Amino acid sequence: MDHATRSGSKPRRFVFVLLPQFTLLSFAAAIETLRLANRMAGRDVYDWIVTGEGGQEIRCSAGSMFRLDCDLPELFRDDTALVCGGLDVQVGTTKRLLNWLRREARRGITLGGLCTAAYTLARAGLLDGKRATIHWENHDSFVEEFDEIEITKSVFVRDGNRVTAAGGTAAVDLMLRIVAEDHGEDLANAVADQLVYNTIRTDQDTQRLSVPTRIGVRHPKLAMVIQIMEANIEEPISPSLLAERVGMSTRQLERLFRRYLNRSPKRYYMELRLQKARNLLMQTDMTVINVALACGFASPSHFSKCYRAHYDTTPYRERGTIATRPVV
Repeated sequence: MDHATRSGSKPRRFVFVLLPQFTLLSFAAAIETLRLANRMAGRDVYDWIVTGEGGQEIRCSAGSMFRLDCDLPELFRDDTALVCGGLDVQVGTTKRLLNWLRREARRGITLGGLCTAAYTLARAGLLDGKRATIHWENHDSFVEEFDEIEITKSVFVRDGNRVTAAGGTAAVDLMLRIVAEDHGEDLANAVADQLVYNTIRTDQDTQRLSVPTRIGVRHPKLAMVIQIMEANIEEPISPSLLAERVGMSTRQLERLFRRYLNRSPKRYYMELRLQKARNLLMQTDMTVINVALACGFASPSHFSKCYRAHYDTTPYRERGTIATRPVV
């Protein structure tokens, strides 16, 4: 909507739906951006309510309790509902919540998910055929479970009347974009200044730090090899081919990894694969055999042996520590 049109209308209402163990930072980032927009505009251009199943109290992932304004309400068509996820999003994605989301979606309202709540929208079937994003830690499991959704690694995504933000401060970027579209760039920039937020990201920016920043090493060929590894988990590439792709000998590649990462390329690659395997075990209902295949292990016994050596437990025991999920 043109900000000149929006500026003369009543406040735009946001409905925050808190899931158990929601991430406090994402919720606070979103709601503080709206509060500061009101302050900098000199009037209420936004208002909001905080809701959730039961309408009483809910605990965030940091342990603090929050009092809810109401149970899941009947919304107005011009509302924007943002589901706030966090830890164990599968557990908070109940049948009642899914039915409520589907009902409200039929009204044509804008629905969004912060942090891991893209999972909840996807489970409700509300992201089918759309682009979306989710916290990078949940990316692999999301791809495995929802192949009809184009999942990206952007900080936020808007596709029609569906919005998703990756978590953490990504909610600030999403809300600043909304403020700018509703009321102009000047107000959005004034809010960013109040937040001491001096680099506003767009939906073209990705979530994670660059490889050199993550590993603490600025070596272009090392970063390139790690990027290739991360993009080829299901079908690992041999060290000799990795070396060839970046114009090195296998021995040079070995020395490079030993010097900067204190491990061989083969060991580093194995750790990446096992990390993805652990995410899939913890976040999906995939069988252990399918997790093994998705992470480049042809033999379940070899997968189990490598997993035990790295995590000091077996994949089956790891899966057994996960609480039983509700049927939705």
